[in-house]
Amino acid sequence: MTTTTDVCFERLEEFLQRVMGLVQTQSMDLTVELDLTLGQARTVFALACAERPMAISELAERLGLSVAAQGRTVDRLVSLGVVERREAESDRRVKLVSLTDRGLELSDAHGARKRQALRDVVDQLPESLRTGLSEALAPILAGDHLRPNDKEVPA
Repeated sequence: MTTTTDVCFERLEEFLQRVMGLVQTQSMDLTVELDLTLGQARTVFALACAERPMAISELAERLGLSVAAQGRTVDRLVSLGVVERREAESDRRVKLVSLTDRGLELSDAHGARKRQALRDVVDQLPESLRTGLSEALAPILAGDHLRPNDKEVPA
């Protein structure tokens, strides 16, 4: 029996939705503990992924917000001690933001909770299913099927 693309897609989608639902539920506890809004949490995680401090306008564009809304979010995160804001050396009108040590700890703790939640999901599986899942994933991950490539994406 061959598995069609549609069947594989539906199974994978349902599997990922279930897993991510469980992982998100556990990992979001940290943002609730700090009383962060979803927008504030998104800002923290965007800054955690950034390789350098970001201008508020650049952050707003990345997150699909207005500069004013992003500025208010940054203000709140500064008051919580999660983000720091400073003037760009090249243009004092540009405000750069980055995570404080507390912000980095928050982001790291969030990631750790996600990893633990995923481990909990795997631990819930019977050994035979864990083995089968691991064996199914090994050749997929060993290949280049899921790596970014340099091919242009059609418009």
